[in-house]
Amino acid sequence: MPEESIVQPTSISELRPKMRLTGKVTRTELYGAFVDLGLEREGMVHISRLANRRVSKVTDKVRPGDTVTVWVLDVNPEAGRIGLTMVEPAEVDWNDLEEGQIRKGKVVRLEHYGAFVDLGAEKPGLLHIRDMGQQYVRQASDVVKENEEVEVRILRLDRHKRQIDLTLDLGEASPVEDGEEEAFLSPMEQAFRKAQSTPAGAKPSTPRKNRMSRKQDDEYEDIYRHALGSDR
Repeated sequence: MPEESIVQPTSISELRPKMRLTGKVTRTELYGAFVDLGLEREGMVHISRLANRRVSKVTDKVRPGDTVTVWVLDVNPEAGRIGLTMVEPAEVDWNDLEEGQIRKGKVVRLEHYGAFVDLGAEKPGLLHIRDMGQQYVRQASDVVKENEEVEVRILRLDRHKRQIDLTLDLGEASPVEDGEEEAFLSPMEQAFRKAQSTPAGAKPSTPRKNRMSRKQDDEYEDIYRHALGSDR
């Protein structure tokens, strides 16, 4: 697919969220970088928006004089404020997702307990094997394949943890009580889910009481890194 062309606006009033632009870094501060877009005011990329992983120092990522590609995060023409990000926004905003919605997505990864389906949101949703049909499913690959496009329904949505549970059953949803779903998950799946809800760059925490053994810590760390794709 050819790369989307970048059309530079001529005034702040033309800016829209998710608009892709190019600009030049004019200066850096501890909290972010200022970018000249050729408009009345410069835009600012907060340090948390310089990359999809934690950045310790702004100058580790950008320096004055660098030409960068950015996306409009938010804009206030009256105040002359332009919020930018160097992390490409997801195609689907979390606020556009609702429980019960039927959406199309692509299977991006298979695990023994289910499949992860990309809906165009920040993170893929989980299609558990128990939600793949009326009959017993031994493994996810018996029902779906990687890169296959599927139609799913959003079974449960947790915006705080950025988790999406999916089902192939396109009928009306049945309510799921808090804690009920956890009873179906194996310890590894629960660890995977905890890793997904942990911010990138943060270390997974363990309770002070009944801490894991060193070996268990290592296994958890492997699951954590795999979940967040830190080996990419």
